Amino acid sequence: MNHSELIYDWNKQANGFDYGSCRVVLNDETLRDGLQSPSVIDPPMEAKVRLLHLMAGVGVRAADIGLPGAGPRVVEQVRILAREIVDQHLPIDPNCAARTVVADIQPIVDISQEVGLPIEAATFIGSSAIRQFTEGWTMDKMLRATEEAVTFAVGHGLPVMYVTEDTTRAQPETLRRLYATAIECGARRICLADTTGHATPAGVRALVRFVVEEIVEPSGEAVKVDWHGHRDRGLGIANCLAAIEAGVDRVHATALGIGERVGNAEMDLLIVNLYLLGALDQDLSGLVEYCQAASEATGVPIPASYPVVGSDAFRTATGVHAAAIIKARKKGD
Repeated sequence: MNHSELIYDWNKQANGFDYGSCRVVLNDETLRDGLQSPSVIDPPMEAKVRLLHLMAGVGVRAADIGLPGAGPRVVEQVRILAREIVDQHLPIDPNCAARTVVADIQPIVDISQEVGLPIEAATFIGSSAIRQFTEGWTMDKMLRATEEAVTFAVGHGLPVMYVTEDTTRAQPETLRRLYATAIECGARRICLADTTGHATPAGVRALVRFVVEEIVEPSGEAVKVDWHGHRDRGLGIANCLAAIEAGVDRVHATALGIGERVGNAEMDLLIVNLYLLGALDQDLSGLVEYCQAASEATGVPIPASYPVVGSDAFRTATGVHAAAIIKARKKGD
């Protein structure tokens, strides 16, 4: 019997979305957002370079390689990673995080020009009312910061991804004004960030539809949309899939889900899900090494029960199930 006769896939009946036709890009945040976890080790440079190669081997096509505005040490690390991409012809488009201030963007400009590689400036600013209240920001101040940062980056030849932090708790009109300003100033990618892991899949779909239909399409510009999610409610992967189904172009995640607080969406699990859904045609033989390398480099252990790559992922201690596996193997399955 063939596979389709043995297994009926109800997932394909769910909502009519054709994953096989989507062309979503994966952006790996392990080397930046992943290292904001309070429990990780900051890996040595050779480990970061190795992870960059392993990312490319599992289908990742974009990666955040650091926040050079943090200081000279990070600037040098970003320079090394960017040069590695150039010298080794890695199929990865790099980006660097930056606050919406010129001082954070200038080192990205310098590194980009030095290594001869376009580096996307991922300029971010808080967008929720609670963040505005905490910081004492006015809308005018946020709009000025957005305009100055995006204009500076674009004027110096950098592609820009404009990121609104805490998008999933922000007012629609605030998002409309911030994104519209960034797009008018030349940003051709915007990122919706679930910074506190607040969103549900239904909320993600509503947010993406709003941004695409009410902001991106009326702009008349070819603006790409990214999704960046955390897993505080345990919905990281579910929200990534919801964002893809709603029409985003790129999704962010980290190896093993490492990241601030309880972490980001898990890149390895996202890759497996996209592969099983038909959205990713990729040799995944390097996935275990990718996860193990991330674990070793950051000091984050892989639980035995972790899906796909955990030591118990394909083991059972149940007699009935073990017997069924033995019977299947005897039949060549």
